[in-house]
Amino acid sequence: MPATPAWPPRSAPRLYVDAELGEGIAVPVDGNAAHYLLSVMRVAEGDCVLLFNGRDGEWASRASSIRKRDLVLVCVEQTRPLESVPDLWLCAAPIKKGRIDLVAEKACELGAAVLQPVLTRRAVVDKLNLDRLRAHMQEAAEQCGRTILPELREMVKLDALLRDWPAGRHLFFADETGGQPMRTAFANHSGPAAFLIGPEGGFDREERAAIRAHPAAVPLSLGPRILRAETAAIAAVACWMAANGDWAGHGC
Repeated sequence: MPATPAWPPRSAPRLYVDAELGEGIAVPVDGNAAHYLLSVMRVAEGDCVLLFNGRDGEWASRASSIRKRDLVLVCVEQTRPLESVPDLWLCAAPIKKGRIDLVAEKACELGAAVLQPVLTRRAVVDKLNLDRLRAHMQEAAEQCGRTILPELREMVKLDALLRDWPAGRHLFFADETGGQPMRTAFANHSGPAAFLIGPEGGFDREERAAIRAHPAAVPLSLGPRILRAETAAIAAVACWMAANGDWAGHGC
């Protein structure tokens, strides 16, 4: 007697949707998402698709009403609750297209709660396509198993960020001129945190002085080498996750 296939199958595709999820709810899918499921993943009638929306956890659904360019996914059961997100913000200066896309993608994969673009004087980019960045985060969440997306905020100027900084949140400042060793800084400053990463040219002298003068700022070093802005952002989030985030209980 053949074994009953596992439900949901481990190979089931995952899809972010902006719709309510719950038992019996039918979610219409069209456009690029339908093309991905039907033409790329070859989803057929009755196949499983895992859905998440950032609010209701992950749900296993069955494909139905399949047509050439659209289909309906009917929620069957919740497979995972909404994840608990480590309280880490990534405040990063905008950098060139492609590199900032990478930052958004990896911030999602690594588990950041918030991505806050920060405009600085040496930034070579002064506008961001937030819809494009959000799409990169959605794709990253689909691939890495997240059930919630990082909150993507509108870009703010550095002086406004410092002026409105919330009490009780540490601001780890990646200062290329030097600071505390990262392990020391994390050990002495647990709790809600954020990383502030500058642009390709770094912060200027006045910006660095303003950051260091802020009561929440914790200047630290990212090691002996000069890192590109996107590398610094990714490394900083990964190191914090290993020390104080949700990697800490997984052998890191």
